[in-house]
Amino acid sequence: MSIVMEPIGVVRTAAGKVPRHYTVSDVEGSLVIEEKYREGLRDIKPGQKIVVLFCFDKSAPFTSDLLVQTPPHRNEALGVFSICSPRRPNPIGLSVLEVLAVEGTTLQVKGIDMYDGTPILDIKPFIPPEAQAQGE
Repeated sequence: MSIVMEPIGVVRTAAGKVPRHYTVSDVEGSLVIEEKYREGLRDIKPGQKIVVLFCFDKSAPFTSDLLVQTPPHRNEALGVFSICSPRRPNPIGLSVLEVLAVEGTTLQVKGIDMYDGTPILDIKPFIPPEAQAQGE
């Protein structure tokens, strides 16, 4: 089986170094989405949180010896599926970002943990657990 994905846009940030995870990031930047997806952005509003799926395009290829890794902020080796390492069988990342502004097909966001030029695969709404429990 083959799965093919095309980016819907790219991340833009002036940050030279980005935090290891969105939960510890105050980095601001933008998600520049292709014009053909404009209508899909119409209900995204400032103040909202969004889930951004992206490709770890700058990571070295995955090899089987990376099934267990020791993250730089941990003192123990852990299985790749229990950590946020960019070196994974499928180099897909996930971040929850705060929308600061929407300008056409550009979303100004906060919480970036991606490098400038990172391909964006998809955007989804962030639904907090309390909203899920209420059936929203």
